[in-house]
Amino acid sequence: MNDSRALLRARMSVRRNELDAKQRIAAAAGMLHSLESLPEFMTDANVAGYWAVRGELPLNLAVASLARREQRYFLPLLGAARQLHFAEYSTGTPIAHNRFGIPEPATSADQRLKPQDMDVILLPLLAFDRQGHRLGTGGGWYDTSLAFLRGAPRPAAPLLVGIGYAFQEAEAIPAEPWDVDLDYVATDSELIACGPVDATA
Repeated sequence: MNDSRALLRARMSVRRNELDAKQRIAAAAGMLHSLESLPEFMTDANVAGYWAVRGELPLNLAVASLARREQRYFLPLLGAARQLHFAEYSTGTPIAHNRFGIPEPATSADQRLKPQDMDVILLPLLAFDRQGHRLGTGGGWYDTSLAFLRGAPRPAAPLLVGIGYAFQEAEAIPAEPWDVDLDYVATDSELIACGPVDATA
């Protein structure tokens, strides 16, 4: 199982890195169209995202969309014990780089919020399936930080929305006990409501 996840990570990472700037820009526009069909993205107050690195689908158009509606946008901060916190980000927010070289808001501890304080979290991914299984880079930060959602009736708060290119869809991703499933996936071609396969379909 671990081998198949590692191979899928490697294959998707290579394909993602092959995209040029024009393709990424076009994909970002398509993804925004998908996201804007999700009511929670259009109305909820606190929306968290990520700073795109290593070919991840950029969120700059989504951030601008939120700003126009005066919703608050947050970026993740690395904490102890693989726990993520979130800090508000807007144009002009001071930035520092974390241990992996990823930009984070340079904020004081009292300005950092927990995942439970977010209404919607947009998660980067390397692969996904329509059952809501997400394959990240393997660090486990999101699964650890969102463990309180594991086994809870879904959708719940925060709503978990994977962000990826349509080509990152897999037929089925082998699940691990620590995985936290997605509620939706927004790609450059559609918004996918995730859930178990209907055996009667």
